[in-house]
Amino acid sequence: MTISPHIIPSSIRFKTSGMCVDLHIHSLYSDGSHTPEELITLAARNRLQGLALTDHDTIEGVEEFTRLGSQAGIITLTGVEISTNMYQRAVHILGYGIDINNAELKLWLRPLQEGRKQRNTIILQKLRDLGIVIREEEVQRVSGGGQIGRPHIARLLIEKGVVDSFEAAFKRYLGRNRPAWEDRFSYTPAATIDMIHRMGGVAVLAHPGHLDPEMRLQPSLIQELARYGLDGVEIYYPTHTKKMRKKLKAIAAHHGLLLTGGSDFHGSTRPTHPLAGGKEGFCPPLAMFETLLTRLRRNSQSSFSC
Repeated sequence: MTISPHIIPSSIRFKTSGMCVDLHIHSLYSDGSHTPEELITLAARNRLQGLALTDHDTIEGVEEFTRLGSQAGIITLTGVEISTNMYQRAVHILGYGIDINNAELKLWLRPLQEGRKQRNTIILQKLRDLGIVIREEEVQRVSGGGQIGRPHIARLLIEKGVVDSFEAAFKRYLGRNRPAWEDRFSYTPAATIDMIHRMGGVAVLAHPGHLDPEMRLQPSLIQELARYGLDGVEIYYPTHTKKMRKKLKAIAAHHGLLLTGGSDFHGSTRPTHPLAGGKEGFCPPLAMFETLLTRLRRNSQSSFSC
């Protein structure tokens, strides 16, 4: 069954064979290694109930993803992950249920995409200055034709024997304040949340545990984001400990925020984050997804397929 854009049905009959969802996955349209079709196949194999494709700063693969999800009988949400900066840290905002056909959104995303292209050029030049030659054609090859990001450059650093892992690539060269680091254009969190809302979506803080492993920064940061209109917090995440989840739940409850979760699956570009529902036991709960859908039903412009 396919639901027309901007309409959330009042009741949905979920399958009983699986109880997990994954609301944070990436395709080769950004920095993942899988096509939308491959992602849907993997999700069906893991018997996931709900999915959202949240590529970085692009919605190029979302229509294909939701269409294929509909054909496979999997409930899919439109999505995107927007990189912002706050407190001198990268703060990522997930947008769910957005209207991917809206011309304003596509225009708004262009500076982010251009900023990525400009940064890639500078990063490659900085690497050349360090004696590491990576050609743009090589990066295009590993990207599979999608939007190029630092993980693609990291993959080439591994292929060329410069480093032995993605972690090492970022720690030695590509991470913030490393020799090949380069900043890029980004919108403020407030502007990002506002755009997601204008597109009928719900704005969620991605992997908040990354911001401060000691969990000292999160209370004030989430409080400020809540003032901007943040709708939810991603608490179910592979690297979030039980202690982190407990504290994040308390912060979210204090501000009346939704709870969401996802694997941040990238495929081979981040092998430490397998898709939810597999042998590893990572399983964001179905009840959380149903609560998110209830919130989206209030937004008449939400885009949804099942």
